[in-house]
Amino acid sequence: MRHGSLFSGIGGFDLAAQWMGWENVFHCEWNEFGQRVLKHYWPKAKSYGDITKTDFTQWRGSVDIITGGFPCQPYSSAGKRKGTEDNRHLWPEMLRAIREIRPSFIVGENVRGIVNWSGGMVFNDVHTDLEAEGYDVTAVLIPACGTNALHKRERVWFVAHANGNGLQKMGKRHGQKRRISEKSSSEFDRHFAAQWDKKKRSSGVICSDDGLPKGLDGITLSKWRDESIKAYGNAIVPQVAYEIFKAISRLH
Repeated sequence: MRHGSLFSGIGGFDLAAQWMGWENVFHCEWNEFGQRVLKHYWPKAKSYGDITKTDFTQWRGSVDIITGGFPCQPYSSAGKRKGTEDNRHLWPEMLRAIREIRPSFIVGENVRGIVNWSGGMVFNDVHTDLEAEGYDVTAVLIPACGTNALHKRERVWFVAHANGNGLQKMGKRHGQKRRISEKSSSEFDRHFAAQWDKKKRSSGVICSDDGLPKGLDGITLSKWRDESIKAYGNAIVPQVAYEIFKAISRLH
């Protein structure tokens, strides 16, 4: 499988793809710190910066799976929730990349708040846009603690496949409200995860509970130390992506 990532951050999707034995052929990340991390670990992959200025047509028909944690700030309960009025609403750019590349599989990730922002408008748009491009789509809510991470971090994962092979069709009937499947842990796990999350954030030891390698915790330069902490906060948990990738591999 050949994999390309959008909004790549520090490479959570790319790391999970590497665990699968897949080839990381390109990544796209505008942040300087993220670019340095990506180029260090995947130097053979094509590196892009600003997605709005990138033409992906050279990859048409040659990439099996595209992933992207498109920016969550417009829908996050921790932000101002401006949604489509926020200049970080970049789902249309991810959709454009998908149109240009035409991968067999797509995995998108965002915060739980995307489900109810403006009555679920963007959540539904993602489904509708992908279905219009010939993909069947399902959405799953998986918290980080669902793969034994010691914190909650609930995220919505959109999984799509061209031609509808193997994926559950959702909301196909006119007027039917789309629903989201949930994979979560017990209430004890949720409570423990929340308490541990507070403890580890104050301790400065961040990476292990996010499922990422330890290298970024050792940064001592203040500029890059701050960037590494922000990068952890924005990163996906690769163990969750890995479980999704394993399910995709069984369908491929």
